[in-house]
Amino acid sequence: MRLLVPRSRTGLPACLWQAGSLPTHAILLVLIALAGAGAVSAAPADDWPQFRGNPRLTGVASSTLPATLKLLWTYEAGDAIESSAAISDGTVYVGVQTGELIAVDLQTGKLRWKYKATGGIGESSPAVRDGVVYVGDLNGVVHAVSAKDGKGIWTFKTASEVKSSPVVVDGRVLIGSYDSNLYGLNARTGKEEWKVTTNGYVHATPVVADGLTYIAGCDEVFRAIRITDGNEMFQVAAGAYAGASPAMPASVAYFGTFSNEVIGLDAAKKTVLWRYEHAVRHFPFYSSAAVLNGKVVVGGRDKFVHCLDAKTGKALWTFTTKARIDSSPAISGDRVYVGSNDGKLYVLALATGAKLWEFEAGAPLSASPAIAAGRLVIGSQDGRLYCFGAPVL
Repeated sequence: MRLLVPRSRTGLPACLWQAGSLPTHAILLVLIALAGAGAVSAAPADDWPQFRGNPRLTGVASSTLPATLKLLWTYEAGDAIESSAAISDGTVYVGVQTGELIAVDLQTGKLRWKYKATGGIGESSPAVRDGVVYVGDLNGVVHAVSAKDGKGIWTFKTASEVKSSPVVVDGRVLIGSYDSNLYGLNARTGKEEWKVTTNGYVHATPVVADGLTYIAGCDEVFRAIRITDGNEMFQVAAGAYAGASPAMPASVAYFGTFSNEVIGLDAAKKTVLWRYEHAVRHFPFYSSAAVLNGKVVVGGRDKFVHCLDAKTGKALWTFTTKARIDSSPAISGDRVYVGSNDGKLYVLALATGAKLWEFEAGAPLSASPAIAAGRLVIGSQDGRLYCFGAPVL
C-alpha cells in the first residue's frame, strides 16, 4: 500500500542540518583525468537522455541549433512542468506535477503515451536507457517504465520525496531521496544493491566520472562513492549546503550553493580550488552549471546568468533577467540557452553574454532546456511544453 503525501511546489531542498568537520577516508582515488576544464562529455547528437544531457552533467549538447529559432509546437500537459525533459529516439519524456510521465513525439508534439506515477513529479527529470525510462516522484517512489508503450516495469519506494534525477550507469540507477540516502538500484529489477546515508536531504542529481559517483549535498559535504558497491571513497567539506547538481567535465566539480557561492572543487586533490560570490548581489544558486571551453555558466537567484573562468572562478560576464533563475543553462555550439522565472527563454553568446534572442512564454521557466536533433524542448509552470527549432519548410 502506498501512502499519499502532499506534493511540494517550492523547489527548495529545505536543508536544515549544518555539517561539522567530517573525517576523510584514507583510500586512494584513481582518476583518469581528462585534459583541462574544456574537455567535456556531451550528449549524443540525436539524444539528450537525462538531466544535463550526460552522466557528467555538463549541460553541453552535440546537436547544433539553428541561428534563428522558431516555435514548432506546444503540448498542454495540464499542470506545472518543473521536470526537465529527456529526448531519446525521437521522443520527448517529461514529468508533470499531476503525477504523469508523458511521452511526446519530438517532430509533431503529439502524445504517444502517459504513465501515472503514485504522486506528483516535481523536479525529478527522466533518464532513458536501453528502452526504459526512469523517474522519481514526490511520494518517494522511483519508477521504471517502458519507453515503447509507457507500461510500468518496476517501482522502488524510498522513505521520502524524490526530487533528484536518475543517472543510469553500469546497470545501476543512481538516485537520491529526501530520506537522506543515495541509492544504487539494479536497473533491470529495481532491487536495491546499495545505499549511502548522508546527514541531510539528497536533492541534487549524482554526477558520474571514472567509476565513481559524486554528490554535493544538504549536509555541506561533497562525497565520492564507488558505483560497483556503494563504498564511500572520500569526503570534502564544501562549507555550504547545495541543491544544485555538480558539473564535472574532468576532475573538477562545479556547483552553486545556498551560501550564495559557486564552488570549483578538485576531486583529485580533494580540495576546494575557488569560491565565487558576486561582489554586490548575494543570493543562492539553485541552477546547475553548464561547462564548456573553460567557461562555467550558471543561473542565480539574483536574476543573473553568471559566466566564470573555470580555472580561477573569476567572473567573465553576467546577464540580467527580471526574475530568479532556477533553470540550468544548456550550451550548444557558441550559445547558451536558459529559462528564467520572468517567463522568458534566453539565447546568449557564450563568449560575451550578449543577448541574441528571447521568447516570451508568459509563465516561469524553472525547468531546464533539453537539446537534441536540432531542437530545444523546455516546460513551463503553466503546463506548456515548448519545442523550438528551424522553420519547417
